[in-house]
Amino acid sequence: MQTEQALRVDLAAAFRLIYEMDMHESVANHLSAAVSADGKQFLMNRRWMHFANVTASNLQLLDSEDNSIMQTDQAPDASAWSIHGNMHALLPAAQVILHLHSTYATVLSTLKDPRILPIDNNTARFYERIAYDKSFAGIASSDEEGKRIADSLAGKNALMMGNHGITVTGATIAEAFEDLYYLEKACKTMVLAYSTGQPLNVLSHEIAQKTAESWDEFRGQSYAHFEQKKAMLDKKGSSYRE
Repeated sequence: MQTEQALRVDLAAAFRLIYEMDMHESVANHLSAAVSADGKQFLMNRRWMHFANVTASNLQLLDSEDNSIMQTDQAPDASAWSIHGNMHALLPAAQVILHLHSTYATVLSTLKDPRILPIDNNTARFYERIAYDKSFAGIASSDEEGKRIADSLAGKNALMMGNHGITVTGATIAEAFEDLYYLEKACKTMVLAYSTGQPLNVLSHEIAQKTAESWDEFRGQSYAHFEQKKAMLDKKGSSYRE
């Protein structure tokens, strides 16, 4: 497991990269990373902090079992506490949790059938590896809703949140970021394919499953991609490491 400082740097980099990819939304949405093996202590962006302003030092250290923070002037966003607090408390394997309302994923989430169908390599990456939640009940701000969302993952690493957006989890920031990157690309492919009005050429179960499994052989590329993206930030003199 990375040191807390290394996690702070990588998580801050993820915020900056998501901002540069225009996948952020105002001063909303949240990314978090556990600093304890049980996941209950975690880092997250402060309430209403723009992604472009997040740095390693201003990330907030929280404890999912200490709800008293919500009664102070340091309280995180209520919806972030509902989702991330409960997920970190209930899902120790989800060391990293990235929740966004990125454009194409959100568009797909609004369809009556929000499934990512296997129609190319990127969409097949998520074949039978993403959960779908169609029980949107408004902005999540209660423990009950946070627990329901956590349960909706059902052992998967990604969740399409109907009428809401997406949540991606992972063991490391690099791996979660890579899945997020490809998930948005897959959703874009689906939206553009639907926009043609032509029937989709959906892969067979066998080919889709084989393609999804083949992606496991390339998990190492997530670290190469993330480190090179961080290097690009460094060349710009980014302050995310501060």
